[in-house]
Amino acid sequence: MKRILLFLATNMAILLVVSVAFNIVMAVTGIDAQGSVGLLVFCALFGFGGAFVSLWISRWMAIRSTGARVIEKPQNQSEEWLLRTVQQQAQKAGLPMPQVAVYQSPEPNAFATGRSKNASLVAVSTGLLQSMNADEVEAVLAHEISHIANGDMVTLTLIQGVINTFVMFFARIIASAIMRGGDNQRGGGFAYYGVVMLLEIVFGVLASTIVMWFSRQREFRADAGSADLVGKQKMIAALRRLQQGKESELDGTMLAFGIKGKRSTMSKLFMSHPPLDERIHALEQRR
Repeated sequence: MKRILLFLATNMAILLVVSVAFNIVMAVTGIDAQGSVGLLVFCALFGFGGAFVSLWISRWMAIRSTGARVIEKPQNQSEEWLLRTVQQQAQKAGLPMPQVAVYQSPEPNAFATGRSKNASLVAVSTGLLQSMNADEVEAVLAHEISHIANGDMVTLTLIQGVINTFVMFFARIIASAIMRGGDNQRGGGFAYYGVVMLLEIVFGVLASTIVMWFSRQREFRADAGSADLVGKQKMIAALRRLQQGKESELDGTMLAFGIKGKRSTMSKLFMSHPPLDERIHALEQRR
């Protein structure tokens, strides 16, 4: 219930901010709010606004949704080693120290999130710490550090903003054209918004293949970054260990930046992570 209320409150806040920003932009630039340029500006403000709000609160949302505990003071040797390892890798990658957290889950997984390189989080599951040896955990941590070093969170937000913008824009343009060709000459009313919603779903599904393609490339780069930080054999061993586990239980942004994705019977076009076999093969071919 709390998640639903938070989701609704966030979307209402985004809508309010976008509406105010849209009116200001229209007033300052003199662009016709009813024209195609005005529509594109509105869609861009809404599309990028939602993406950047999600990015801004991503670290807080990740902690809330997984129940992760940020390690302020290590409670045992495992947590001391975890902090020390992340600190060493961050220094080697030229990054400020991210927050480090542990969350309760039998699934071996980890993820990185945060609005910038200066405000990032690396979280690991208890299942990961229990099922992997030190070298494998080290490789997983290096994979997540590489996501941060590559700026993947911001890049994904920009891509998502562009996708959101054009999905909204073309859905409304095409819906208007359809309605003008029908009985409703004004192109408004419930029928118009019904067509818009349908087109947004269709375009959104098609556009998601672009986001997923980038996500898969990003995983290969993070694997390569881990190999540079700790050695490719450690990363290969970690991926092979992951082959023995179940699919990821993470959702949303955390899934996108997790060390492993979900198995899917759908086309590879809709997978956020490449198959583990392909990731292992890419590392084995790497010199």
